[in-house]
Order: sequence, then structure tokens, then C-alpha cells
Amino acid sequence: MRNLFPFLQPGDVSRRDLPSDFMAALAVTFMAVPQGVAYAVIAGLPPAMGLYAASIPCIVGGLMRSSKHVITGPTNALSLLVAGAVAGLTHADPLSVGVTLALMVGVMQFAAGALRLGAFVDYISNPVVLGYITGAGLLIGMGQLPNVTGTAGGQGWLGERLWGWSQGLGATDPMSVALALSTTALIVVLRRISKRLPSAIIALGLSTLVCWFFGLHDQGLKTIADLAPIPQGLPPLTWPDLSLLKALFPVAVACTVLSLVESSAVARSIAADTRQRLTLSVEFTGQGLANIAAGLFGGYPTSGSLARSAINHQAGARSRYGGIVAGVLMLLILLVAGPVVNETPLAALAGLLLVVATDLVKTDRIRQTLNSNWADRISFAGTLLGTWVLTLDQAIYVGVAISIVFFLRQARVVNIRQLSITEDQTLVESSVGDFGGLQAQPIRILQLEGHLFFGAVGQLQSAVELVMQAPQLKVLILRLRQAHGMDVTVAAKLVELQEQLHQEGKHLILTGVDRPMHEQLTQIGAVAMLGPANVFLAEDQWFDAFNRALAHAKNLAQSTPSGAAS
Repeated sequence: MRNLFPFLQPGDVSRRDLPSDFMAALAVTFMAVPQGVAYAVIAGLPPAMGLYAASIPCIVGGLMRSSKHVITGPTNALSLLVAGAVAGLTHADPLSVGVTLALMVGVMQFAAGALRLGAFVDYISNPVVLGYITGAGLLIGMGQLPNVTGTAGGQGWLGERLWGWSQGLGATDPMSVALALSTTALIVVLRRISKRLPSAIIALGLSTLVCWFFGLHDQGLKTIADLAPIPQGLPPLTWPDLSLLKALFPVAVACTVLSLVESSAVARSIAADTRQRLTLSVEFTGQGLANIAAGLFGGYPTSGSLARSAINHQAGARSRYGGIVAGVLMLLILLVAGPVVNETPLAALAGLLLVVATDLVKTDRIRQTLNSNWADRISFAGTLLGTWVLTLDQAIYVGVAISIVFFLRQARVVNIRQLSITEDQTLVESSVGDFGGLQAQPIRILQLEGHLFFGAVGQLQSAVELVMQAPQLKVLILRLRQAHGMDVTVAAKLVELQEQLHQEGKHLILTGVDRPMHEQLTQIGAVAMLGPANVFLAEDQWFDAFNRALAHAKNLAQSTPSGAAS
């Protein structure tokens, strides 16, 4: 029960955390209002739906997720997927499309968590997550440049956005630049004075007060009200349009995968700083319940928000109260506080987001990754470049694909080394096929280490073929003491190799075979075909089975005519 309801864990929350969590929630709410409206517009939905998706779903996510810091709500990448569904169903009410998608996604995600499929996210490597977070952080910063200068921005990939923004720099608003940079500077200064100060709230509050006192809005400075006025009233109860289920199924699957990967990446990146231990299956069920809530209360599919989660963490949130309070504050804003938030300058909010974007670029971790192996470097660089030239959802897919490729590459690798007996009976290890001065040795030994599943067959075949080229070879020993998990494909390949060696008058011996491996070989008749005398079970003492197998090999080598091995 406690696994499904993480907020019931002993010591999970404390009243002492509430003050810091409340201040973090205020900062999250200041960001959630304009983002919620903007993302709903991107999705082709009524602006209010973005705020509804950041209210009750945020509360449910805060209660039910494993992560204490991830903020649930609408995101840019998901909004783009929803926009495709809304545009493709012109006959349907956009609100019905949004809530139906949210409910479908929620059910799929909850099922994934209940089936404990969270382990699949473990196959996404840390360099991929780092590349995604770094790229997304840069996009957040670049995306705020139009609000900093008070000009229009471009559309498309990063280069096109920057080009479009640069074309309008001639109309730069000095007030916007001054307010954005002063907000950024104030946050940086307050942080240096004390990290406990709610720097984001102080900076945004002062900027809003300055804007109101000097009437900067009347002089052309844009505020949240210019983006979309805050609606008043609690989220309505809604129900999905069941007639849309079939048409929305492909989009719902895409939203489900994107939401889980995106929110898990955010959770893992924050957990790396907080040292919190995550249960990804609970992350899945929590995210699913949040999406079900979105479908029932006028929202659309949600995920773990990168920017708002970073604000929540950086503003000092200590427990899941931060997300819960942020959702409650959004409900209050929907009820009464809309006019106040409407006065917040977009330039000031952009200044805050510039700080968030900078914080997301972890230079020390990037340096460590670039100094690691080539696989880590490719994973990081590929995902990072993907965020610049593709949409964020496509960049995530690129990162996942890279992780899977390198996982499969590692999974199929079986370490095969050649062991040879010298004239003074010394065991010499060398690369497979490196005959050196041992050409005349009639016994060759291959030591296999790793998982013997179907992906290892090609390596095994190649290694045996190389060894069979050795002059005067009479007996080949496969030492399996450090191998495990043999499947039927590998077992069948061993029989095939035995037949190949037998046709050339040579022998195959298996030693260090564990009980499960022996049962597998017996069930398919491989032990009978190899010959029971040529299969040596692993023993408690290392090298006991090997020594017996080696003595047997010497007897076979002596009794095999030299011509048979030629």
C-alpha cells in the first residue's frame, strides 16, 4: 500500500519543510501561469486548459509520484503532440480531444507502473539524460530572448529561432532588456548573499511592483495579461468522448511514452543532486493518476515539467509539499488572484528563466562525460544535438535509441580469451587466433565470460573458426566457468561446432558447466551428442573440473592420429 501511496511513507513529509516548500511553490506558480497558458495555445486548446492541467494534476502528482521535487503539468513537447491530434480531428471539440487524450494516457501510464515496467527506463544512460537536460536548458534560455528584448521570435529549430529573433533586434525595447537583466542580476546577488533567501520570489515581486508603480505597462512593457488574461473559477468536471478513443489511440501511445521518458529524465536529473532513491514504477503510476485527474478536471496530457521542477528544487523545496502547494496555489489563482498575476512583466519572468537555464547546464558533469569513453561521449553529444535540430520529443527518442543501441552492443558482447599450455605446463592467455610460438600444441582452450544468449552466437562461431586454423589442433576445450544464461540457440550452436570438429577428426570438450546450463544441454539432446564424457560440471573448487577436462583432453590428443587433425 505504501508503495502505491508514497506520501504515506514514514518521514516522507514534515511540517518543518512547509515554509521552504511554500516559497518554492510560489516560484513554481509564477512560472506555471504563463507556461500553462502558452502551452495550451500551442496545443490548439482553450488557454484555461493549460492552467487546469497545472492545478489538480499537480496536486495528485505531488502526492503520488516517487520523486519529491518533480512538478507535474503541461509541457512544450506534449503540447506539440496534442496539437497534431487537435488539428487532425477538426470535427471534434478541442476540449473533448484534450480531456480524452489525458484520460487515455493516464490509464496507459498507470498500467505500465502496475506492471512494473519502470525498469525499462534504466536502459536510458546518464549521458543521454545529461544531454537532454543540457539541451533543454539551452532551449529554455534561447526561448526567452524575445521576452528579454521585447521583440518577436522565430519558429522552427534552434537556428531558425535565433535567426528570426535576430531579424527583429532593431525594435528592441530598452525597458524589457533592463528589467530582464536586472531581475537576473538580483537573483544572482541574492543567491550569493544567502541560498535560503527566496530570490526568485523577491526578484519577481519587485519587478512587478516597479512595473505597476511606474506604469510601465502603459508605456509598452508586456505583462502576463497581454499573453492571455487569467480566467476565474475552479476547473470544471469533464468526461472523455468515447467516440474518439480509436482515432486518438496512436497519439495517446506517443504521449504516454514521451511523458514517461520526459518525466523520468527530469526525476533522475534532480535525484542526482538530492540523492533521493526513486522507484520508477511508482513514478509511472503517479504520473498516470495525475493524467487521469487532468482528464476529469478539464486538463490535457501532463508530464514532469523540466523548468518548473528545476525551479522547485532550486528554490529550496524539501518535500513533496512543494508540488502539492503549487497545485493549491494555482486553484487560488483561478479563483481570485488572476488580476495580480496579470501584472507580472514577461521580461522579469524571462530574467528568472535565464537563471534556470544556466543552472541546468552542469559543466562539471559535462566535463566528466566528455572525459569518459567514446560511447558516453556519443550518447551525450547525439542527444544534445538532437535538442537543437529536432523537437524535444524527437530528441528524447534519439537519446533513447542511442541508449538501446549501446545497451544491445554491450549485451551481445561475450569476452572470449584463448588459453594455451606451454611445454612447461604453464597456462598462457592470449587473444583468440594468436598462435605465437604454440603452433604445435594439440590442445586449445577458449575461456568464455558473460551471458550466453543468442546474440553471442556470432562471436562464438568466429572464435572457434579462428582456433580451428591452428596447426596440429586435436582437442578444443570451452571453459564456461564464468559464463551463464545459456539459451537454446547457443546450445544448438555448440552441437553444430561439435559436428564440425568431429568431421575433421577433432574433439570438443565443455568444462565448468553449471547445473542450469547442463539441464539446458540435456533437454535438447546436446549432452548425448557431445558425449557425456566430454561435458564436465563445475565444482566447488576452482580448476578441479578444468584439470579433469585437461587430463581427458590429453588422452584424446594422444589417441587421435596426427593425420586426423591435419
